[in-house]
Amino acid sequence: MGEIAIGVNNVSKMYKLYSKPSDRLKESLGLSREKKYVEHYALNGVSFEVDRGETVGLIGTNGSGKSTMLKIITGILNPTGGTVEIRGRISALLELGAGFNMEYTGRENVYLNGTMNGFKREEIDERLDEILKFADIGDFIDQPVKTYSSGMFVRLAFAVAINIDPEILIVDEALSVGDVFFQAKCYKKFEEFKEQGRTILFVSHDLGSISKYCDRAVLLNKGEKVMEGEPKPVIDAYKRLLVHQLGEQPAAAGHGEPQKETSQWKENLNNNPNCLEYGNGEAHIVDYAVLDTEGLITNSIEKGEKFTVKFKVVFQNEIINPIFAFTIKDLKGTEITGTNTMFEHIYVDHTEAGSSKIVSFTQEMNLQGGEYLLSLGCTGYKGDEFEVYHRLYDVCNITVISEKNSVGYYDMNSEIEVI
Repeated sequence: MGEIAIGVNNVSKMYKLYSKPSDRLKESLGLSREKKYVEHYALNGVSFEVDRGETVGLIGTNGSGKSTMLKIITGILNPTGGTVEIRGRISALLELGAGFNMEYTGRENVYLNGTMNGFKREEIDERLDEILKFADIGDFIDQPVKTYSSGMFVRLAFAVAINIDPEILIVDEALSVGDVFFQAKCYKKFEEFKEQGRTILFVSHDLGSISKYCDRAVLLNKGEKVMEGEPKPVIDAYKRLLVHQLGEQPAAAGHGEPQKETSQWKENLNNNPNCLEYGNGEAHIVDYAVLDTEGLITNSIEKGEKFTVKFKVVFQNEIINPIFAFTIKDLKGTEITGTNTMFEHIYVDHTEAGSSKIVSFTQEMNLQGGEYLLSLGCTGYKGDEFEVYHRLYDVCNITVISEKNSVGYYDMNSEIEVI
């Protein structure tokens, strides 16, 4: 173990939840001897350490206590119990622009924010050129912040926060601000911090960033620490947690019956409540799943690994040569890829009324990291007429976790030689 930069020891944060405002008032005035509130622990006895020069990621579902933990570490909140020890000057990228005055110009806000962070005017003068260069908002720096677009605002706020040379950097999803070019600049700065041996603790839902940048990861759930360690096993545990399967053994990918005999596969996915479905009713897609390389039902697939899309179809009538299909679209609705049993020269002669089929498509995930939508279908032909028996459009999301993205929608996995 190295020298500790952040020490979190048995930290808890409890909030009192009142059913109505009058209960809070009665208690504050001492008018009621009964407890009028319910105790809610945003954090409950959490402990971990971050060594100097280490990069640690904090992950967990919404409401797990990640942001609360960062606010306690940075002194914004006081813990209900436990202690936090900090060794080094902190810069926190939590709520970008929280200290800005909308009536002031960008330049005036740079000095205001720097002063709030304990810098003298001379020290801010020394950093001003670097801040303005990083923000890259041109002459708008001398216009009131209230005239800025949201993109310009976060660029300036990030530039101020990132250029004060901290020993410890605390980040809460701040690396996703601005357009793609500004994000690239943010990540480059982040890598510079790592190379300089700065201590970094950050929260992100981008599991690819956690895997790429972190030495370790800590998983929180409902205010408690589930596990910590090297990023990959912690990310795997988080994926299981997302579908309520933490601690369960995975099934064989693409084969056999559901992982839970008493429940449907789709219950373990993050499904779209506004899924569009239609068809003539001669067949129904009754269940579906996305499985990772270990056979775990999940919405998150790591780039470069094998994954399976499978679904179960029940036939109401006898159907000759049914066609099974899946497609993957981006969030704008553009069809990125997909296939069907006809394209793949897999033919099912006919199905009896009341029978069912399970079809599995297994392939390597080469899409870029990001969010996608999955659609499923069962179609066919009656003579020359195309029939749609059942389609489910945008039935669930697929999150691709990637440590390396190239240009466009998918990676050609180029082999590069420089002589």
